[in-house]
Amino acid sequence: VFGETRYAAKSWKGRKRRVLIKAEVVRLEGREPKDNARFVVTNLKGSPRHLYKKVYCYRGDIENRIKELHHGLEIDRTSCTDFMANQLRVLLTSAAYVLMQELRLSARRGDCARAQVSTLRERLLKLGVWVERSARRIVLHLPQSFPYLDDWLRIARSVGAVPA
Repeated sequence: VFGETRYAAKSWKGRKRRVLIKAEVVRLEGREPKDNARFVVTNLKGSPRHLYKKVYCYRGDIENRIKELHHGLEIDRTSCTDFMANQLRVLLTSAAYVLMQELRLSARRGDCARAQVSTLRERLLKLGVWVERSARRIVLHLPQSFPYLDDWLRIARSVGAVPA
């Protein structure tokens, strides 16, 4: 349910502002229903549903992607003394992020479909393997106790790996 009201906090000097309201009840299996109210102060014109879903949720998603760049790939690690070196680090981090997005798209069926960059790194990339290399192929021998083996194999096949 979407709605709106006008509200003025004491610090706003009596000027009422438009507040969008989204009210829902979240129901999870085995748990009690829980109220989930959201409030957004805005000066934009439009219906509350449209503004909340198309403007503010989109903006929140963009902020989550920026947070992934900071926490998952550490794009802010620009500790070189030379500007060009720092620019290269940011460029390489951005390229790594694009590759991680492709990995996430390849994982769209399974537990990693909505995983953040840090989760993808932990589950699929930070992994001890034995590498066997010959003239025609490279074989990765995965650990027998690898908990994400099914996801890893499915994703590897989706990007072109051939089972040995």
